[in-house]
Amino acid sequence: MVYSGRAESPPTTTMEVFRMIYLAYGSNLDIPSMQYRCPTAKVLGTSELKGNRLVFSGVATVEHDEEGSVPVLLWEIQPEDEKALDRYEGFPHLYKKGFDRVELNGNLVDVMYYFMPHGYQHSAPISGYYEILQTAYQELGFDTAVLEKACEFSEKHH
Repeated sequence: MVYSGRAESPPTTTMEVFRMIYLAYGSNLDIPSMQYRCPTAKVLGTSELKGNRLVFSGVATVEHDEEGSVPVLLWEIQPEDEKALDRYEGFPHLYKKGFDRVELNGNLVDVMYYFMPHGYQHSAPISGYYEILQTAYQELGFDTAVLEKACEFSEKHH
């Protein structure tokens, strides 16, 4: 099966269904907003995107950092949810799609996420955006120091 430009192995049984897992690290950590945008999406749990750091260019993105780790929320999404996310994230103009593997309940799972390609300017989060993330971090039990560090880094490397 080819889905979103990625080859997937065929199902092993006729009962197995293709499942896409979306990794959220920005505004889609806000569960009510994400459920409004993607009504069939289901929260699977939290994890971390290792080898990356959170940064801002008005809104959040991730960039490679061997020592870094970004707390994330994993969602099971359907094709219609992915289309809604593509529109919301400005794909393929503002954000591109990345694929990785993260741990979920002791297993490695394949995930899709959005990131800004090289060439963007680091800058402080836009008004109100940081507060959305801060609230979501607190509700999900994530360490808000990650947000503070991302904000400081982005302002310093502007």
